[in-house]
Amino acid sequence: MNAIAIAAIGLFIFILGYRFYSKFVAEKIFRLDPNYVTPAHRFKDGVDFVPTNKFVLWGHHFTSVAGAAPILGPAIAVYWGWLPAFIWVVLGTVFAAGVHDFGTLVLSVRNKGQSVGTLANKLIGQRAKILFLFIILILVLMLNAVFAWVIANLFITNPSSVLPVFIQIPLALWIGHAVYKKNVKMLVPSIIALAIMYFVAIVSAKVEFLQIDLVRYMGGEDAAGLFGLGAVSTAFFIWIMVLMVYVYIASTLPVWKLLQPRDFINSHQLIVGLAILYLGLLFTNPEITAPITNPGADDVSWFPLLFITIACGAISGFHGLVSSGTSSKQLDKETDARFVGYSGAIGEGVLALAAIIAVVTLFPSKEDFLATYSSFGAANADGLGSFVAGASQLATGLGLPSDIAATIVSIIVVSFAATTLDSAVRLMRYIIAELGVEYKVPALAKTHVATTIAVTSSAALVLIPEGPNGFGSGGYLLWPLFGTANQLLAGISLLLISIWLKRLGRNYMITIIPMIFLLFMTLYAMIQQVIFQWSWWGSESNTLLFVFGAIIMGFAIWIILTAISVLRSNDDTKIDLED
Repeated sequence: MNAIAIAAIGLFIFILGYRFYSKFVAEKIFRLDPNYVTPAHRFKDGVDFVPTNKFVLWGHHFTSVAGAAPILGPAIAVYWGWLPAFIWVVLGTVFAAGVHDFGTLVLSVRNKGQSVGTLANKLIGQRAKILFLFIILILVLMLNAVFAWVIANLFITNPSSVLPVFIQIPLALWIGHAVYKKNVKMLVPSIIALAIMYFVAIVSAKVEFLQIDLVRYMGGEDAAGLFGLGAVSTAFFIWIMVLMVYVYIASTLPVWKLLQPRDFINSHQLIVGLAILYLGLLFTNPEITAPITNPGADDVSWFPLLFITIACGAISGFHGLVSSGTSSKQLDKETDARFVGYSGAIGEGVLALAAIIAVVTLFPSKEDFLATYSSFGAANADGLGSFVAGASQLATGLGLPSDIAATIVSIIVVSFAATTLDSAVRLMRYIIAELGVEYKVPALAKTHVATTIAVTSSAALVLIPEGPNGFGSGGYLLWPLFGTANQLLAGISLLLISIWLKRLGRNYMITIIPMIFLLFMTLYAMIQQVIFQWSWWGSESNTLLFVFGAIIMGFAIWIILTAISVLRSNDDTKIDLED
């Protein structure tokens, strides 16, 4: 089947979704008010609450939610065939992700920029709030471990991407100073910064001296490293430490200094990257060699795991944390929420669609695809590498040499993952501080105490567990649980929006239908995994996954039962939106 036709169908549905469905939701359900004073103006502090141009905020929001997940999830899920992955990405984005991201943003804006965890208290009670905050805390902790693991491994396998990625940091600081202290418009400086990054990327791809290859510095893969570790493990440890130092600093700086300008640069990276992939698709005109469905994928059932494996790129609970945790504090006008929230989800869907196409057109034949995707475990191990190789192959259609294309693709993946990582640490700091207030531990409410806890626990989780990938297998081990926990969070967030809409006397079917679908699939998958797979009596006993999974599942079921009771009650007391 021709890949261009599939891409065109997917993009057309995305356009229709934004043009018509999001407009209906904005005008008829959420009833956005252009005159509403947003939290960014009401609580402006120059650190977290900062009124921001909607295009700049879209860049921050999109790159915070994108990360590596909308690439990794679809690249794994094509194991069951390209058609199931395609359908879930397209329809899930339009009818679930867009409404979820948009809805959590509006809900937070209408409630002082509070997070969905805090709003659980207002909507369904104090106990639910505490349990919800703990679920979020565990999820964000896992996300930090997974994304740090992804970035460190990409730095090791693609050392030419290191220098361009780190050059982005001083460039972003310069842009932040120029925009907020010198009143310079952000567009031109960010394009210049992107041009510098890609120039350095092209040069470093060709000049070995500029490739920061820690493994080579230590004598190669078989050489000894530090602390009794091999060279590869030592390099991994060093990169994790460097990343933790970076996210500590980045997550404590005012958003205008680094986060916003860097994310705006990354939004241009998105445009450039997607243009390269889709234009490359037009010029190469490849055929899809992967099967439509894969009858041989009988080791792991697609139902319900397809809807868990593809989280970001269809719907993701982490998006609600970003919408209500950081984006709601920067929204200039309430009417900007449709563009920032819904089109941010559409942008991630476009990226996920590109990931599917890159992988399913990579292989010369169906047999080659099946040889690489021989099992679900193989798909997990090779998915990201298959995307990088497939995207590089599409990029060669524009005349880019394969090594330069691979470097640029790696830079895009790392930049998005790093953006998500420091946003997640910032969110984790908020949650720890809120728990400190709740349990009367004032030290936890201090910025640097909360951030230190967030960073050290994230580093420990990625480094300490032993696994099949040797030292630092934490991210690899946690990936199976990340999907289910993430989707549970999305379902609970949709449930909260549904309760809010019901109390306002508005139609809440747009959130309750995707909520029922998502919670059913996720709880089904989690029960299968936690009880029958990861438990001590299960088929693949894993204490780490079992403990984390059992805690999350128990908390989630408690919250869901409480929330459903509230939703079914006849108490239609209107909540004060200004409260």
